[in-house]
Amino acid sequence: MGKERIQKKLFSILDAVPELRDIFVAQGPLEEKRRQIRYFLSDMLYAIFEDQPAIPPLEWIQARNAINVFRNILSKRNERLAGFSLIGYINDLLHREDLSALPAPHPGFFAEFEHLLRATVGKTGVYAEKMPAFHKYEGRKAAKLRSADLSRMAKNTRKFSDRYACGLDNDVIRKRFRNKARILKYFGATELEWEKWQWHTRHIIRDVGTLNDLVELTDEEYEAVRLAGEYKIPFGITPYYLSLMDFESARERDYAVRAQVIPPLHYVRKMKESRDSADCSMDFMLEHDTSPIDGITRRYPNIVILKPVLTCPQICVYCQRNWEIEDVYSKEAALGQEKLDRAIDWIADTPEINEVLVTGGDPLIFSNEKLEKILSRLSRIDHVERIRIGTRTPVTLPQRITDSLVRRINRFHNPGKREILIITHFEHLYEITPQTIRAVQKFRQHGMGVYNQLVYTFYNSRKFEASALRHKLRLIGVTPYYTFNTKGKEETDNYRVPIARLLQEQHEEARLMPGSVRTDEIVFNVPRLGKNYLRASQHHDVISLLPDGRRVYEFHPWEKKLALVDTYVYTDVSIYDYLRRLRAIGENTSDYRTIWYYY
Repeated sequence: MGKERIQKKLFSILDAVPELRDIFVAQGPLEEKRRQIRYFLSDMLYAIFEDQPAIPPLEWIQARNAINVFRNILSKRNERLAGFSLIGYINDLLHREDLSALPAPHPGFFAEFEHLLRATVGKTGVYAEKMPAFHKYEGRKAAKLRSADLSRMAKNTRKFSDRYACGLDNDVIRKRFRNKARILKYFGATELEWEKWQWHTRHIIRDVGTLNDLVELTDEEYEAVRLAGEYKIPFGITPYYLSLMDFESARERDYAVRAQVIPPLHYVRKMKESRDSADCSMDFMLEHDTSPIDGITRRYPNIVILKPVLTCPQICVYCQRNWEIEDVYSKEAALGQEKLDRAIDWIADTPEINEVLVTGGDPLIFSNEKLEKILSRLSRIDHVERIRIGTRTPVTLPQRITDSLVRRINRFHNPGKREILIITHFEHLYEITPQTIRAVQKFRQHGMGVYNQLVYTFYNSRKFEASALRHKLRLIGVTPYYTFNTKGKEETDNYRVPIARLLQEQHEEARLMPGSVRTDEIVFNVPRLGKNYLRASQHHDVISLLPDGRRVYEFHPWEKKLALVDTYVYTDVSIYDYLRRLRAIGENTSDYRTIWYYY
């Protein structure tokens, strides 16, 4: 885009706020313009809180939020943290003769800047021009009109959620029965063997040839899996989970299932590049900095993570520990007995710890006897009151949840003294099957709660998609627990979703669900620091907008009122690029128009 077109675009955006346009167009030092913009925003904020009849009801909230974001972006401290000055950049675009030395503004930059300015002066246009009719009446008539409005909302919700296939749909169950028969025939196995979890772990699909024989692959999928094998990047799919994939490669209904385990080419190449680079650390979560002893991660006063194994029956592409996850059959995957003993002894010697999350990897890959020994040792520690078991096997290998396993785990569930919780990981309602229901109910029938941690990715982020999953999870006995923002690791860029979309989903879509369904909390697991509760705006700030259309956030540590700890600066995914991807898969992006106003 040439200089004239850039300036013309900027002027068209600034025309929405003549006062700012005049400040930017005027000649003079940048610091004077910064001061004038601050005064303008302060006056706007004052007018809003006093009473601004020119701004429609509720628009004042959008304006207040946008003004605060704009003021944050003006801060010299935030410019230093972000390594970029938004107002300096705009000033240069408008006044420099030669723009060749500047980063070219992306369409996403213009979109962000325009929506920020429009929100600042109460011109988002997200609300209907008229108030709902029930506001004009009282009593029964108002109630009936209100009820009709609520019914329209519910019907609109159903219109979206009904688009998503569920693994409990009769046609899906029939299709998967045929898939199972095809897989059994390929391996020369029986129905009886299918019900044995050990059969599945012995026949994990780990090479592109076997995978391609059992389901159709796109050219990119084939090449990605082939390269994963060549580069020794851990890859594995249980036969059961493979039966959840549609045979056809169109990804019309099984997109979320395939995305879990079939890596994009970008992922494979980036993993190879990172491994080959001596200067690159793949420990995005900086777990080395929070690991006082091998096998232990500690970010909070009363809780520790115990990692007795670093592999799973099935490898998820976007695993936050992909840097240390081993191949399914690797002898190095299990923590050595001596290190495991020392880790458990460390917990015993740290009386402040009252909760242990046993995860990895997936600890249910162990034999019943091995798992029971670990739980037995932990349960003998008086100060351990709660043990969580992090496992995806109810989703990827429900045959693992045998009566024998559940009885052994339940031995250590002692209401009033010690609690055992199962933390699992459903990503999409297409993963819910009659087999997963049976697995979940075995835990529930023994009094143990089952909770879900959803990783919010591009593949489950369409309107009401996550809400539909939560609704089904509650029906099968799983409590929604956390929704995690996808980590900002370069290799998993294909999976990332703007933080604004998580906020939008929680405030607009989950809010329409009953309270028992929307019980989960949206969080960003900040490297080294731990969970940041995204729903609470006081825990994070937007501090910049970059020329490529990405927002820069500053996350505050959970202990900010308790101890002097540094913050964390994070560059998000472009909202513009995200919406463009949605449009490419057939979404009407006007359904997401409010996304720009979540910060």
